[in-house]
Amino acid sequence: MDAVQKSLLREVADLHDVPSGAYNIRANGKLDSRNTTSNIDIVTKDDKDGIDIIIKPGTKRESVHIPVVLSESGLQECVYNDFFVGEDADVTIVAGCGIHNCGVDTSEHAGIHTFHVGKNAKVRYYEKHYGEGDGNGENVMNPETICYLEEGASMIMESAQIKGIDSTNRVTKGELKKDAYFEVRESIMTHGKQVAKTDFDVKLNGENSSTNVISRSVARDHSVQDFKSTIEGNNACHGHSECDAIIMDDAVVNASPALNANNIDASLIHEAAIGKIAGEQLIKLMTLGLTEEEAEEQIINGFLK
Repeated sequence: MDAVQKSLLREVADLHDVPSGAYNIRANGKLDSRNTTSNIDIVTKDDKDGIDIIIKPGTKRESVHIPVVLSESGLQECVYNDFFVGEDADVTIVAGCGIHNCGVDTSEHAGIHTFHVGKNAKVRYYEKHYGEGDGNGENVMNPETICYLEEGASMIMESAQIKGIDSTNRVTKGELKKDAYFEVRESIMTHGKQVAKTDFDVKLNGENSSTNVISRSVARDHSVQDFKSTIEGNNACHGHSECDAIIMDDAVVNASPALNANNIDASLIHEAAIGKIAGEQLIKLMTLGLTEEEAEEQIINGFLK
């Protein structure tokens, strides 16, 4: 792995060295390195590009890193990764993709991640997308995350896209059984002429299932963001969706929330807010010695955390 690829790994997975535990590192469409443990196995698929990650029941305090880096301009790939998390496991999974494109062609990564989370298992899932380059080629990422949570299972997903992605279509789906919990926290920033689409679809099928979906975004310059979220309550359940966006310059932000209650005991809430940075916030920071540009950056960084 060369210096550019190592830099991308640091950006998307905070990896400065070989990670401990299980990992699968993919570089320019090929396997770079892999490690398994006695509790976590990683198997290459036979029928399509991707891997199966198999986590034994009862596995505790272990992690899996599966980052992807692309440094060849014009490389386009679609990867299918399936996670099978055994009953009563408690694990952390770190994914993410970084693209370095210094050519004129489009570089694209599409990752379809499907999670099967067993009864009473707990998963923390972190995914970061990052792009860079000094050419005229576009960086495209289209991640799709599909989650099936068994009784009592929980999954917390944190997703971030802060820089360098020209076009993205981000899809997240969840189907929950009894007492399952699904939390999604998304942070996005777009600039230039970038386009970002987000589509959440969560089905609360089991009794006392619940979800909390939160999106924070900043749209700058001439960029466009489109946020859609649907929570479907099919039992006695609890669902909350929140979309907050800061709009700047000549950007466009669209938010389309939907709540579908199909049971009398479904409790569903949505909150949405789109607006510019408040003038009093800028003035307060500028009185402390910051320039207007520095004050804006401070506000944005705090908002996206």
